Amino acid sequence: MAASFPETAISTERLLLRPLAENDAPGLAAMMADDLVLTWTDLPHPFTEAYAAELARTLAPAHRASGRGIVFAVTEHLTERLVGLVELRNTDWRLRSTEIAYVTAPWARGEGYAPEAVLGTAQWLFEDRGFLRLEMRTAAGNTAAQQVAQKVGGISEGVLRSAWIVRGDHGESGGSTAGAPLGRRGEAESRSDLILWSLLPEDMENPAEPESAWHGDHRYVLRD
Repeated sequence: MAASFPETAISTERLLLRPLAENDAPGLAAMMADDLVLTWTDLPHPFTEAYAAELARTLAPAHRASGRGIVFAVTEHLTERLVGLVELRNTDWRLRSTEIAYVTAPWARGEGYAPEAVLGTAQWLFEDRGFLRLEMRTAAGNTAAQQVAQKVGGISEGVLRSAWIVRGDHGESGGSTAGAPLGRRGEAESRSDLILWSLLPEDMENPAEPESAWHGDHRYVLRD
């Protein structure tokens, strides 16, 4: 039987990363309707409430149980509002390595939620699950996703040439994901390079400066 992640939740200073629930479907569908999410990700389009409910009820649990990864809904502690989605995928249990993809809702961008969620996930992976490598892949034109990778201390390892398909108009978004595009709505498509980033446990060992550290017991550090 394949190794798999436990059904769990991750708490950061402002966010709770938890399993998807069926009542997340309206918020998920609204979040994924954004044109920039369509451009940079491989998520189906249209991303309907029915598909979102199926994702929560069947697809995400099967993804976790198979050992391929895990899907988290990202919510605010104070409001419980859904502000994003984080997925671990392409997990290699022998290498203790996995890839992270993330999407931030249009109304939640610019708040630092994506790096906070990525860092919280990385700390959980390294300290609680014994992982040794976390990968991120960002399209060459997706500068917002590249900034997230840089802020969490990711190291650029090179370029995967012509490894991605961009859909629709190009622009910046808080999303990063890799894989074959699943949705279509007739937009023009073009091939893109992917930038490969990695984060290792030792990349998170530098102590935080007071002005850059988050308060409380959380030890995550954002790098300018």
